Amino acid sequence: MKTLREPIRFLNREEMETIHRNALRILAEIGMKIDHDEALDYLQAAGCKIDHCKKIVKFPSDVVQKFVDKMKSDFKSRNEPGKMAVRYSHVRFRRENFCVHEDFTASAGGFCVHIFDLHGIRRSGTLQDTRDSLKLVAQLDQITYSGIPIAAQDIPVALRPITMAAELVKHTDKLGGIEAFNTFDIEYICRIAEVARGGREELKKNPILVGYAEARTPLAIDRNMCEIMIEYIKRGMPQSLDTMPNAGATAPMNPAGALTLGIAETLGGLVLGYTIDKDACMTIDVTPSFSDMGTGIFKYAGAERAPLIGARIQMISEYYGCPSGVHGGKTDTCVPDIRCGVEKAVSMIMPILCGAVGFGTLGQLENGATFSPIQLVMDNEIVRYVRRAITGFEVTDKSINVDIIKEIGIGGNYLQTEDTLNQFREFLNLSPFFKVQPWGIRNELDEVNRWERMAHKKTQELLKNEFMSPLNRDQILEIDKIVDEAAKKLHEQGQI
Repeated sequence: MKTLREPIRFLNREEMETIHRNALRILAEIGMKIDHDEALDYLQAAGCKIDHCKKIVKFPSDVVQKFVDKMKSDFKSRNEPGKMAVRYSHVRFRRENFCVHEDFTASAGGFCVHIFDLHGIRRSGTLQDTRDSLKLVAQLDQITYSGIPIAAQDIPVALRPITMAAELVKHTDKLGGIEAFNTFDIEYICRIAEVARGGREELKKNPILVGYAEARTPLAIDRNMCEIMIEYIKRGMPQSLDTMPNAGATAPMNPAGALTLGIAETLGGLVLGYTIDKDACMTIDVTPSFSDMGTGIFKYAGAERAPLIGARIQMISEYYGCPSGVHGGKTDTCVPDIRCGVEKAVSMIMPILCGAVGFGTLGQLENGATFSPIQLVMDNEIVRYVRRAITGFEVTDKSINVDIIKEIGIGGNYLQTEDTLNQFREFLNLSPFFKVQPWGIRNELDEVNRWERMAHKKTQELLKNEFMSPLNRDQILEIDKIVDEAAKKLHEQGQI
């Protein structure tokens, strides 16, 4: 089948050039605060202007442009790694046409603190919740990648990222990125990834469990984030600096200003990455949104965010040539309801129509703070719907088939033809969640909650299924030893 190819564009070429030009101006005239002496030394060696007392870096425009051009060149010449997930984000580290991607990916994950469980209770997540969430991930066919949907709050904070990385590789082969709180985590997470991949070189060729640093908007990278970014790059892991400008709070209210600020921040991270290692596998990323003026909450959904995300996709994927995904399948509501379904569907399909290679993270409620296993099952069906919605059809003499139209003739019907029997599964979305039924087919009128009941039943059925780890016994034992070693060190340091 053919697929819709031409993406929706919110920006023309001149507008993209204007955003880039002003991002360079922000970096050159205002700069960024980078609270890390080693990072400052790298940037100074590259030609940036450093105020060591204030830890302010000003980036000459020609220096930034040099590294932008290098990144674009790297994407054109690189074959590996291909598709992968860096935490929530879906990244392709090689150049591709800017188009609607029929092979878009969808991820779960997010390291949620709370769970909205099968009994309708919102509570702190446990280790068993983590394992159950990954059991669902492994069985849901529309989920491509996953991090940790719900982070076990009964595991000590200092040990949590390492334990969660171990649980992830033991429970699914849909391996996405993982949270790292500091460089101590990265050492053990990378060792776990090496065991899962079969060695250090295999991990470099096919990276998993990769996290990234984040800017502290506006225009700052703190010491811990610098250390995380430097450590990942030195280990040869793909990297980007994510930034989340919150229009009206940590960024200008005007979306053009918010997006430009975010672009400036991630370009600052790009320069830092290449100065650490000229052969680093670098990309750029930005996650812009609006601040809710009533609560100050960063909005993950909402109609006003659609054009902002569309413009962001254009800038990163089309202008800078870095095919990437975005936050999608999101909702700002706290429970699975009608509003939740609207926000989820729109925040999935709009990014794909705008050219994103994927979206994440599924199964979340409450601005990404709460995970719902029932919502994860629902989201899986919404992804299926979206995937079918962007898939077109062929137009040929054979597909039109005038012969069968002639055979049935005027006033006939096609219901009992071999042609219909052979093709209806190809063209119809047959998900039971989107069943077409006339009024009165059921003895109840409670259709509003039917989706939730179906998802609840399916969730229970999936959780009852037997689990088989994608790793062998020796790999599991080796990973458990790594977690035990980390726990022992943290105990000696008095952190747990």
